[in-house]
Amino acid sequence: MKKDSVIEKRRAAVEADPAAYAEKRREIAAAAVRVFDRMGFQKASISAVAQEMKTDRSNLYYYINSKEELFDEVVRTVVERNLELVLKISHSKVQPRRKLRDMITALMTSYGEHYPLFYIYIRENLSHVSDARSSWSREMREMNQKTQEAVIAIIEEGYADGSFRKIGSARVVAYGIFGVIGWTNRWFRPSKSEVSAEEVGKTYAEMVLSGLESPY
Repeated sequence: MKKDSVIEKRRAAVEADPAAYAEKRREIAAAAVRVFDRMGFQKASISAVAQEMKTDRSNLYYYINSKEELFDEVVRTVVERNLELVLKISHSKVQPRRKLRDMITALMTSYGEHYPLFYIYIRENLSHVSDARSSWSREMREMNQKTQEAVIAIIEEGYADGSFRKIGSARVVAYGIFGVIGWTNRWFRPSKSEVSAEEVGKTYAEMVLSGLESPY
């Protein structure tokens, strides 16, 4: 019997229990994130993930096909969730200053909840992936762009109603905000930080708004 057919039969067997299958996938994903963070995505391997879980590599192939599939699937879920959060805030009826405050806090909180996955994603060069991952890369870039455009729209809304001082291009301001949040990968560790990700987000929001809000 071919090896591939054995794997397929074992995979069908584990998939017969959806709850147990999903739980095992979550365990593998959590272990993979630790390995990606420690070794870097390029150097990481299924073998390293198996070692992290103290199991045989072959056991993991009943649940995943490759490290790329695992990484891409988990990241897509987080990026989609963040985009939904930003769009919901952007389309709300509250004032621009409230939208921007809520958006910065929500994104930073999400980064903390999904640490260190999102910081690993930030370090990935999405323009240089294998052909097999090109579709995923394109989807990620499109969602990133939609997230950026939503933030730009909030800033432009504030410019239009006079609640923000027009200090420069809304796009530059938005990129600056993402840069501030993204830079936290250099120092923020949820398990070691004296403040939570949400508190960091609120501080960033106040810092940004203090430079944007009109005194009138």
